[in-house]
Amino acid sequence: MRRVAIVGVGTTPFKPRFIDKTYFELAFDAAKDAFTDAEIKHTDVESTVYGIYNDLFERQVQPDLYVHDYLGMGGKPSMRVNTGGATGGSAIRAGFMEVASGQSDLTMVLGVEKCSDCFDYRMGQSSPEVLKSISYTADMTYEQPTGRTAAASFALAVIAHQKKYGNPTAEQMAKVSVKNHGNAALNPIAQSGKVLTLEDVMNSPMIAYPFRFYDNCLYSEGSSCVILASEEKAKKICKNPIWITGLGASLDYAILGNRENLYTFEASRQAAKRAYKMAGITKPRQELDLAELHDAFTGTEIMAYQDCFLCEEGEGGHLIDQNITERNGSFPVNTSGGLIGCGHAVGATGIMQTIEIYNQLQGRAGRRQLDDPRRGLVQSIGGIACAWTVCIVLAKGGYNA
Repeated sequence: MRRVAIVGVGTTPFKPRFIDKTYFELAFDAAKDAFTDAEIKHTDVESTVYGIYNDLFERQVQPDLYVHDYLGMGGKPSMRVNTGGATGGSAIRAGFMEVASGQSDLTMVLGVEKCSDCFDYRMGQSSPEVLKSISYTADMTYEQPTGRTAAASFALAVIAHQKKYGNPTAEQMAKVSVKNHGNAALNPIAQSGKVLTLEDVMNSPMIAYPFRFYDNCLYSEGSSCVILASEEKAKKICKNPIWITGLGASLDYAILGNRENLYTFEASRQAAKRAYKMAGITKPRQELDLAELHDAFTGTEIMAYQDCFLCEEGEGGHLIDQNITERNGSFPVNTSGGLIGCGHAVGATGIMQTIEIYNQLQGRAGRRQLDDPRRGLVQSIGGIACAWTVCIVLAKGGYNA
């Protein structure tokens, strides 16, 4: 298996609505920035992978066809990936396999989502239709008719975790929200950067117990793109490539009743174990410098501390209480602002998270920049209460740095 590096990145801002752009125009903006960053032309790309979650968002079945056309990629091999909220991470995994297998020396991985095009003109608003289209991810025979939503399914897991371990508490979840919104305030592409207090979060309206308004991410429109290269190609076109040294993925049972328990996300655990094994990591907290974890809800970030083996069983709440995961803590998490602060443009999200780690390792994170990080983790999850997970380990300074 060949070594694979990221040699260029590009992303649009994440926003509630791009009134003046189509989804393929957003994809063009991200791809153009990535080509410029990698100092290549679109004709240099040998294959493409597109991460686009929901056809109903774009009001277009197989929207990747039209992205491919608009980017001038006709004739090149391509695939589309859709694994719910993990779509971006899964797209990077697919692109990695293109290069690692020898099928391609230079692969573009691009995620895009334009959820507000999913619009009910009779109601004059998009949110109900967006939530309805997402609800189709649930089993349509038994679960979806009962009103199962993304928030409700993840809430069940957080409640189970609370009953098992006594955390996350409402205050601990509020601390995650304050942290991630605050980090996003330093991120020029973020949708929801703001300075909040614990009281702001804990007094916000209840959405799906135990999640209040500020415990939830916002759905976004946006596009993110990375260029992957083989080792030989990377060394020719990039002075400081960032290496993908570990990859792991898992798909758990979609029907929650088929799982052994709901207080952990087994898919995350399996994906993390596989990524760490590939990267040669045995002590994640000591051997990694930062992480971008999938915080669609504040409680799931705290669960991810445990599921990615960054703390002992049941100790996730202590990491946020002790400021360990703050930007100035010993193990920063979601310096981008995460989904809570940056937004959730579903197909692009895992790629956006990867770009944040890439920029941190390159020293290009602006006001969010950490002190010389060398290795970071991306966790991308999706589906009903974390069915899919992809974990990615990135490193600079050499493949086994």
